[in-house]
Amino acid sequence: MAGGAREVLTLQLGHFAGFVGAHWWNQQDAALCRPTDAKEPPGELCPDVLYRTGRTLHGQETYTPRLILMDLKGSLSSLKQEGGLYRDKQLDAAIAWQGKLTTHKGPPPFTTTTAPKPLIPTEGSIRVWSDFLRVHLHPRSICMIQKYNHDGETGRLEAFGQGESILKEPKYLEALEDRLHFYVEECDYLQGFQVLCDLHDGFSGVGAKAAELLQDEYSGRGIITWGLLPGPYRLGEPQKNIYRLLNTAFGLVHLSAHSSLVCPLSLGGSLGLRPEPPVSFPHLQYDAALPFHCGAILATALDTVTAPYRLRSSPVSMVHLADMLNFSGKKVVTAGATIPFPLVPSQSLPDTLMQFGGATPWTPLSACGDPAGTRCFAQSVVLRGLERARLTSQLAPGTPLPSPLHACATGEEVLAQYLEQQQPRVRSSSHLLLTPCKVAPPYPYLFSSSLSQQAVESIPVLGALCSSSSLNRTLGDLAKELAKLDLRRWASFMDAGVEQDDLEETLQELRSLAQCYQGGDSLVD
Repeated sequence: MAGGAREVLTLQLGHFAGFVGAHWWNQQDAALCRPTDAKEPPGELCPDVLYRTGRTLHGQETYTPRLILMDLKGSLSSLKQEGGLYRDKQLDAAIAWQGKLTTHKGPPPFTTTTAPKPLIPTEGSIRVWSDFLRVHLHPRSICMIQKYNHDGETGRLEAFGQGESILKEPKYLEALEDRLHFYVEECDYLQGFQVLCDLHDGFSGVGAKAAELLQDEYSGRGIITWGLLPGPYRLGEPQKNIYRLLNTAFGLVHLSAHSSLVCPLSLGGSLGLRPEPPVSFPHLQYDAALPFHCGAILATALDTVTAPYRLRSSPVSMVHLADMLNFSGKKVVTAGATIPFPLVPSQSLPDTLMQFGGATPWTPLSACGDPAGTRCFAQSVVLRGLERARLTSQLAPGTPLPSPLHACATGEEVLAQYLEQQQPRVRSSSHLLLTPCKVAPPYPYLFSSSLSQQAVESIPVLGALCSSSSLNRTLGDLAKELAKLDLRRWASFMDAGVEQDDLEETLQELRSLAQCYQGGDSLVD
């Protein structure tokens, strides 16, 4: 859009959201500080969508994430709440807009004038997300919730009602509103908010109240919420698992009421009480019990599926993306990704897509089970990181074409035609970017030896958001499990501020939401 970037303000709510967010910001930072690789296309994605410029007291230009982050007491490790750039707290008010000391003239890439980056932590030393965050945050970014503890057996933020009540307290509500006003007022064209929110604990309630506040104060802006769930859980922790179910159900219902779009993100196989094995990727080897690994994979998917509203040229606004996917009350969508996209040296994009056959080409990332046999109502697909020469068929003239895809003249045509073959007559939006996804350390090395023996700095990724009939079963099963609970056994959840009527209402809303995804109501039927 002429006249500058369409800004997005990011909210990160919860500790697992911190892991996903730390990887996300590290990936954005790696894309900013681009090395002198002339082959890499400049600027398909506009960093000003996510970052803000500032100036220090000494005239040094800064570039920091447009971010508000909430977490619990004890979660920051060595990171100071006011950011890592201050020695004199009395200066905080005077230079409240100071951020990352990165100077730039004109567009990125930027040159860093700070001291060299700290040593990359080993995986074994990482306990909290701030242990591996490589980006300096603005002093207004971090908002600590002091009344609950990150560690220990007591004082935990366990229940939806506890989370809701936090943002009913003037202290925390004002802290959030002040930060919102600070960031929003400096935007020229705020397109909306992306909310990364833990679903499994009390932060689902924090996210619900935050989304309600955003909807009330900034109507007309996009609110896209990513409901995050960490890796597998154990049967031997009944209270934790019941709370996880309740928080997830309450969170999805309330977030979908106040957001333009909600997408659960998890490497688990199920949202319900019965543990399912975590999803597997053909070319990744990861430990599903490590938030450091799970956060990296989900951040990579996020960095890909959010590309449409971060494009420098012809961006799709958050509101438009949500409208395309959420028709007929379908506020919840699923995500999927192929990480990395498996293009071998001798092949073109049509060759690789042909090899997928009729199977869904991406791994599901929304804990909705196997997508085989499910119906897609609308989808937004992004493929990034392939060389231009590989996007179309390289067959010699006169060679019989193995498929219609090999006759396409552009990579965009190849991708669009493939999606039409996979899901005929479905409302579909697709984007093809040459820019790969950055996976330089401290991103964990998860890539199987079949991919590469060498250090991998960037990878191609295929990502998708789908309004899918799988949500009919997933949300319906969630409602059934909720209806079976004897809440007298879980009085502590209700004590946190949730009434029996609230439960009945959530149950009804969940069933209504599930019914939106029954087959036979595609937009183009």
